[in-house]
Amino acid sequence: MAPDTSFLLIGRLASKANTTKDTIRHYDQLGLLKSRKRQAGSRLYTEFHPECVERIELIKSAQAIGFTLTEIKDSLNDYYDGQLDIDLQLTLTQQKLTQIRKQQATISLMIEMLTERIDILEHMKADSEYKLDIEVCKKQTPSL
Repeated sequence: MAPDTSFLLIGRLASKANTTKDTIRHYDQLGLLKSRKRQAGSRLYTEFHPECVERIELIKSAQAIGFTLTEIKDSLNDYYDGQLDIDLQLTLTQQKLTQIRKQQATISLMIEMLTERIDILEHMKADSEYKLDIEVCKKQTPSL
């Protein structure tokens, strides 16, 4: 019986999905991709379902907006199994937005503090008599 040629070997999948073999192996190990093993002589090959190209695109898209691979896994599998809970997805997405907004506020504060330090250092460089207020250097940002 001839092998099912619709399944893709890792190199072909990597090429079609514009990613690396290592990324595919990692995603497969985490259960994000549908694969099967095939014995060919003494070699064992992993073959990937053609939908894995789309899966990888969805994974990369979700990662780009801040979701972790762990967060992506259940939603992705539920989507492909036809079991996606829209209310749960809405809640998770709203929570992610809140988290990203907090990170944005922290980054804005860090930019402000770095700008202050640059100003201080420029003053120190220009005026050897400039006295540093050590309290300015002690400011800390909130945790992410």
